[in-house]
Amino acid sequence: MRSVVRGCGRRRRQRAVAMAEGEGLVSVDYEVSGKVQGVFFRKYTQREAKRLGLVGWVQNTSRGTVQGQIQGPTARVRELQEWLRKVGSPQSCISRADFSNEKEITALEHKEFQILK
Repeated sequence: MRSVVRGCGRRRRQRAVAMAEGEGLVSVDYEVSGKVQGVFFRKYTQREAKRLGLVGWVQNTSRGTVQGQIQGPTARVRELQEWLRKVGSPQSCISRADFSNEKEITALEHKEFQILK
């Protein structure tokens, strides 16, 4: 499991990484900690995932975190991982982003990116 810890200062936006031709698909689970509930974090995550053409899901947890799964081309998944580490919703304050269970997949297991209740 990889962890990234950051302060809640100034946000930096990363430019999109070009998607390589013939790139495989990957699935990654994530959990984001900090001020991520009550700040539209799930909605912004869904918007960013859809913009990148990714599928999966996002939900709040009883621990005050947000968790989910991302699936899609590796480069695009990496972009959303960076977004989850460093950007989030405008009023969020991300203190930690953990990624686990990364695996290559041959087909997408979801049809869209959903917000689960």
